[in-house]
Amino acid sequence: MNCLKGKKYILLCIIVAWLNPAKAQVYQAVKEIAARRTPWLASSLTFSSIPAQDGKDVFELSTENNKVKIAASNANAAAEGLGWYLKYYCKRSLSHLGDNLEPVKTLPQIAGKVKVVSPYPYRYALNYCTISYSMSFYKWKDWERELDWMALNGVNLILAPVGMEAVWQNTLKKIGYSDEETKAFIPGPAFDAWWLMGNLEGWGGPVSQTLINQQVKLEQQIIKRMKDLKIEPVMQGFYGMVPTSLKNKMKVTVADQGKWAGGFTRPDFLVPTDPAFEKIADIYYAEMKKIYGAGLHFFGGDPFHEGGNSKGVDVGAAATAIQKRMQQHFPGSTWVLQGWQSNPSAALLSGLDKKKTLVIELFGENTNNWEKRKAYDGTPFVWSNVSNFGEKNGLYGKLQRFSDEVNRAKSSAYGQFLAGVGIIPEGINNNPVAYDLMLELGWHRDLVKVNDWIKGYQDYRYGKSNTKLNEAWQLLLETAYSSPEIYQEGPSESIFCARPGMAIKTVSSWGTRKRNYDPERFAEAVKLFVAAGADFKSVETYQTDKIDFVRQVLANKGDITYQKMISAIAAKDAVVFKKESARFEELILQQDSLLSASKYFSLNRWLQQSIDFGKTPEDKANALKNAKTQITYWGPDNNPKTDLRDYAHKEWAGLLKSLYLSRWQAFTADQLAKINGEQHEPPDYFAMELAWTQKPDLYELKPLTAGQLDQLIEQILK
Repeated sequence: MNCLKGKKYILLCIIVAWLNPAKAQVYQAVKEIAARRTPWLASSLTFSSIPAQDGKDVFELSTENNKVKIAASNANAAAEGLGWYLKYYCKRSLSHLGDNLEPVKTLPQIAGKVKVVSPYPYRYALNYCTISYSMSFYKWKDWERELDWMALNGVNLILAPVGMEAVWQNTLKKIGYSDEETKAFIPGPAFDAWWLMGNLEGWGGPVSQTLINQQVKLEQQIIKRMKDLKIEPVMQGFYGMVPTSLKNKMKVTVADQGKWAGGFTRPDFLVPTDPAFEKIADIYYAEMKKIYGAGLHFFGGDPFHEGGNSKGVDVGAAATAIQKRMQQHFPGSTWVLQGWQSNPSAALLSGLDKKKTLVIELFGENTNNWEKRKAYDGTPFVWSNVSNFGEKNGLYGKLQRFSDEVNRAKSSAYGQFLAGVGIIPEGINNNPVAYDLMLELGWHRDLVKVNDWIKGYQDYRYGKSNTKLNEAWQLLLETAYSSPEIYQEGPSESIFCARPGMAIKTVSSWGTRKRNYDPERFAEAVKLFVAAGADFKSVETYQTDKIDFVRQVLANKGDITYQKMISAIAAKDAVVFKKESARFEELILQQDSLLSASKYFSLNRWLQQSIDFGKTPEDKANALKNAKTQITYWGPDNNPKTDLRDYAHKEWAGLLKSLYLSRWQAFTADQLAKINGEQHEPPDYFAMELAWTQKPDLYELKPLTAGQLDQLIEQILK
């Protein structure tokens, strides 16, 4: 009898779940994040739905009977609630540079109920460049992890123009392009970002049909997961970019966009008054719907990006036409524009329905265009920071400025147009503190004092804290993570990575070697951090940060030795120059050994990712070439004077002891010959870089033992 009753109860539950699946499976995608990342917590979670608060996302946390209750207005708020409980109660976290997700012995209890409301409709993430500098070779497991991290940090709008190759392939085929002609337009996997932004075409290609199909499947998985997590993807709209070959196939009116950095020829801009504009836009959006569905609401794409030519174009009318086609195919959608340099221009904004436009203010750590341009002439905008360019290594982030400027914008006369906050790094595998803080600002109504906030960060990043760690982080906030009123594009660069020369001010064309903090005080912070290590021997996040902080100390020492080398050259003192050059090369090898202790600072990890990305031998070979080219001379092959070389340099184990050391050894030999008055052929660094990219080596890691690593760190910090 009892057995029969039990069966009836199970049947009733099944019927209820079938009749009301939303209630039975509320925030199922968030439950699955917990199952993937914190299985020790998953069974103790219960989720429920609550209304938004005045239209704003909200979550509530409470505990009862050893269960953690998360009530939220949607799946995205529920994921942020889960992330909040993990960080501020369990002292656990996920990051791009290590995880701290070990089980807690007893689930922390919450006194009463914690309620958090986001002041903003949007918490935004990613730069076009992130798609290439960090994610060129992402497969689904990588994107799944990325989306888990984004959701746990409350991101609800993400730039995700993966798989656009197929949309363009289908579009061009329908206007008479052959397969070969189409593939001459599409770039390789490490250069998609600059193609989508209208900066180049074809570079790093051609790609195979296998790769195009692979990216379609990946984007479909990304979009589905985003939908489940209440995250909107920003897709790529049709904004007039067309192949430069189009004018040779059809009679069309185009604006030649000239050259971009490095000497690349930009794609043309198809003037929207030309009848071909509507025809191609209609095909493009129809193909987008076929492949990725009609449920898309945000589209990116920036005409005249980074100096493109608008001469002879009625920019306002062009903007109206571009948005009109977008709205025709995806009614109510939003055009997402980059607030970068002089874009979007006032002329372009004048032609837009601003209620269906969103400007991402990219460079908030250095500029205040939202203020100077009066909220982009009354357009909703998202305050963001770039912080990292080219995914270069380096400690950097104007943390207090992030908080101050967001608060200032919200309190200003333009506060009504502040639609959210976001992170726009060109590379995301660095400085986790900067991204955590920036995204958390999306859930704070009041000004955040970073000196106080950092205490909670230490706890959840490392699982606990101690006196030395507290002192170290307060000093880090006063040095590498301070907020000086100084213009700076990303972290201060390492001299080890520079193409050798006599007066090197930058490693990349637009970077800086200057340290806008006191290196000695910074070194004291790192010594305190390392001294706290007895409590964190098995904590991955602590060990990763320790290596990164010590790396910066050694890079700072490199500046001093380099200057001694240059002084010796000026004095024509061969003895001192040989001594200091030998010391400099020793520092490079020390850095290589130090970084070999972590997969996060390894060339092999990036190269292996590229190999794994390709499915055919041809795709693997091309992906590997793309990976090596991007981080060295960038391109093109035929321009030794390209200003893009070393733009995406990496202070990584494997790269330091191969290419960078070889360049400095060639410099030493050349300068000694000059000092001694000997005939000598000067080094051809571009030829060295080209040759390096053509080698098949993957530079497998040979890490030090724990004892050797400790000894090396002690030596560096003396």
